[in-house]
Amino acid sequence: MEREIQRFEADRPRSKQLFERANTRMPDGVPMLWMAKWPGPWPVYVEHAQGAHFRCVDGIDHVDLCLGDTGAMVGHVPEATKAALIEQLSHGATTMLPTEDAEIAASMLAERFGVPMWQFTLTATDANRHMIRYARQVTGKPKVLVIDYCYHGSVDETFATLDESGDVVARRGNIGAPVSLDETTVVVPFNDVAALEQAFASGEIACALVEPAMTNIGIVLPDPGWHEALRDLCTAHGAVLIIDETHTICAGPGV
Repeated sequence: MEREIQRFEADRPRSKQLFERANTRMPDGVPMLWMAKWPGPWPVYVEHAQGAHFRCVDGIDHVDLCLGDTGAMVGHVPEATKAALIEQLSHGATTMLPTEDAEIAASMLAERFGVPMWQFTLTATDANRHMIRYARQVTGKPKVLVIDYCYHGSVDETFATLDESGDVVARRGNIGAPVSLDETTVVVPFNDVAALEQAFASGEIACALVEPAMTNIGIVLPDPGWHEALRDLCTAHGAVLIIDETHTICAGPGV
């Protein structure tokens, strides 16, 4: 590890320079703190991204296996996308009013997913927050059910895990939670139908917010019948089922 760190440092002096300068303006020298979670002593600073690659400021080509956390799942800067963005920017970007394109985008989503009505948010976190609030409003129930070690952005209710006694506690690194998480959240293990049944029996669950497959602890696939059991329990107990597709959507239509 020491040898690799020395190699990293020797190969990336320009990234180090930018990191040291950025540290005077941003915590850990990055615009979002998770960007500092890099194996080396400083993050790699990107100069240019194209397709499945990016080039750092030290001129090193990297194969990009993250692709903007699916934001660039078709590759960085596809020519058609670049042309469309340039064209739109020439007409304006932030108007706070709809354009014809909004309905076109909603129609394409409806065709792909078979859901007729759509709303748009700025981030996946915002989408989850909206749905949790809607679910509490329509059900009159207080709690959100999530899966242990899930990831749903920075939604407060999802930064929860189970301790050794099976109690709901704040996940490591969760700071400034508005209330104790056991007041807002029920946590169950993935693929555990019995735990789901016990959780729903409380009558307190407004919604279940789940990933189709776990993606925050590696890729963990659902057992046969688990999704069906979850769907049935939500229906039986009057809870809203929210499927967070942010990662699995890239697998393709109907997958």
